[in-house]
Amino acid sequence: MEQANRRGQAEEPQAEAPQAEEAPAERAGARRRRAQPVEPLAGFTVGVTAARRAEELGALLERRGAQVLHAPALRIVPLADDTELLDATRALIQQPPDTVIATTAIGFRGWIEAAEGWGHGSDLRERLSEVEVLARGPKVRGAVRAAGLKESWSPASESMAEVLDRLLEQGVDGRRIALQLHGEPLPGFIESLRQAGAEVVGVPVYRWMPPEDVAPLDRLIDVTLAGGLDALTFTSAPAAASLLSRAEHRGLGRELLHTMRQDLLVACVGPVTALPLEGHDVPTVQPERFRLGPLVQVLCAELPQRTRTLPVAGHRLEVRGRAAVVDGGLRGVSPAGMALLRALARRPGRVVSRADLLRALPGDGRDEHAVETAMARLRAALGVPKLIQTVVKRGYRLSLDPAPQGSKYDAGGTSGAE
Repeated sequence: MEQANRRGQAEEPQAEAPQAEEAPAERAGARRRRAQPVEPLAGFTVGVTAARRAEELGALLERRGAQVLHAPALRIVPLADDTELLDATRALIQQPPDTVIATTAIGFRGWIEAAEGWGHGSDLRERLSEVEVLARGPKVRGAVRAAGLKESWSPASESMAEVLDRLLEQGVDGRRIALQLHGEPLPGFIESLRQAGAEVVGVPVYRWMPPEDVAPLDRLIDVTLAGGLDALTFTSAPAAASLLSRAEHRGLGRELLHTMRQDLLVACVGPVTALPLEGHDVPTVQPERFRLGPLVQVLCAELPQRTRTLPVAGHRLEVRGRAAVVDGGLRGVSPAGMALLRALARRPGRVVSRADLLRALPGDGRDEHAVETAMARLRAALGVPKLIQTVVKRGYRLSLDPAPQGSKYDAGGTSGAE
């Protein structure tokens, strides 16, 4: 968002009827609203692109107040139907590797279960019991042990970079290494091993395909471009690549990238997931631990910081994506009301004409009376009518409090709300 322009304070409104003081009932209502803490994601809309564990991620977000828009960017081919995995399994049984790298718990369990279904389960477990097994993190270690196997080593950091460093330090020249893939080759990982002399065999336990029904993904793209999202989450690199590919197919790739660079908080579960986006100069945020819980915590910390908070008529007004927070109390606002509030917040303290506000309203309305109607509803929704002044024959403005000498208003940063 634009920073508050204090030069606008020099503009004095023309004659206006004095605002009445807040009624006792209004003050009591404000106290009740302040007494109820606002959830960190209340008033924000978050997009979820995950194909698996989407319900878990959505529930975590909703418990913290977010409205969730789910559109799977991928679908996963059932492992038992994946001929590539079957061929890789047979090859590893016939020619066992020296090292197996298990990267995800669900993938390793799925591999063992698929092998059982093909009648190769016992042979596969026997081969894996004879070789070095590296497990990336505690969940993967648990899946390895549940299969009756024992890992040789697991990195404390849960980082594939640490796995790579260990292998290169030990030396891999002439070694045959089986790598469980994340749905696509891990960038730089396989190349580094091969350059060091290893033979790397990919085990494609996930096979990502475009969703059979692209309508939800198209809707997510459209809502994003319309400014209806505050944040977009990714839990896999293929999902990020799929979203960009679908937008490009529709002729909206450049527009989507611009929106993601400027108006959205883009959150990825880890650096590998972020690679397709950062390759297009889309800034991302990531948790220190690559898990869904920490991903949600990052959103809880980052999204409120990106909102605009203003001192208005003796109150604190925070403009979120689809709601406002007045003195710490959440106030639900209609889409039309939010459009007006955002237009006023872009120029706090300055008069915004009815014509400009009409253009900000959703739709193609031409009657400025629609502005008056929407403004009346906005004031009622905020619960403090005097936050917005009517400037006779000119328009409306936020009743911005004077700034203390030498200070700046807490105008926040650029938000998806604008």
